[in-house]
Amino acid sequence: MRITLLMTGKTDVPYWKDALEEYRKRLVHYVPFEVEVIPEVKQMKNGSETQQKKREGELILNSLQPGDVCVLLDEKGTEYTSMQFAAYLERKMYTVAKRLVFVIGGPYGFSNAVYRMTPERISLSKMTFSHQMIRPVFAEQLYRAMTILQNEPYHHQ
Repeated sequence: MRITLLMTGKTDVPYWKDALEEYRKRLVHYVPFEVEVIPEVKQMKNGSETQQKKREGELILNSLQPGDVCVLLDEKGTEYTSMQFAAYLERKMYTVAKRLVFVIGGPYGFSNAVYRMTPERISLSKMTFSHQMIRPVFAEQLYRAMTILQNEPYHHQ
C-alpha cells in the first residue's frame, strides 16, 4: 500500500512547507508516501463558491486512480485519537491494494460529487485550521501512527 496526500493548491508558507517536507522524509522509512498537488482554482470573477467547489471536485476525482481508496479530511468526519488512527491505518494496510489517498480540499470544502464518491471521512479536530497548516499536522499524525505501529518511542501514552 502507498499513501498519498492529495491537496488543492501549493503549500507556499515556508515554515508549513518545511514541516510538511520534514514529515514526508520521515514517513518514507515506514511506507511509500507522496504528496500530490492539484492546481488551485482561482476564484472566478463572477463565480460562486459552488462553482469553485465543483471545479475543484472535478480535479480531485480526475486525480484518483482505479483501485484507490479515498478518505476526505473533513470537519464532518470521524475523530480518532492517535492510537485509534494507528489502528485504522493498520487495518487499511491489509485491505488497500494500491493507494490510500487522503484529500485536503479547497477553502470551501468539497463538492457534492466528491462527497458522493468518497464516503470515508476523517476529522483532525473540531477546530478549524488553515489549509496550509493542516498539511503538516496531518503528516505528523501519519508519522506518529507509523511509529505507534512499530512500537517506537515517539508517541507517549
